[in-house]
Amino acid sequence: MESRTKKSFREHNKGIHLIKRLMDCTIGEKLKVLRVDAGYHAKRRLANLGIIPGVTIIKRKAAPFRGPIEIIVKGSLLVIGRGLAARIIVLPENSK
Repeated sequence: MESRTKKSFREHNKGIHLIKRLMDCTIGEKLKVLRVDAGYHAKRRLANLGIIPGVTIIKRKAAPFRGPIEIIVKGSLLVIGRGLAARIIVLPENSK
């Protein structure tokens, strides 16, 4: 009989990535945009700002008391509201 070894948690969940909303990420984290879960006008506004699936962004600052979030997109500093940031689904770059 072959002995079975217990796999570690990391080996067991090898293909699972940590997908989260932009507003839930930590400050200074490098992120890749996966999708935008919003309506036509919100998607169009974000696309005009350069936030499209596949682009890398960095969360720079988050204002207190549910204020806006500062991000860096392609070298430009942008400020977006938390409602819009909650609709941006991202993947941390270091989770590959």
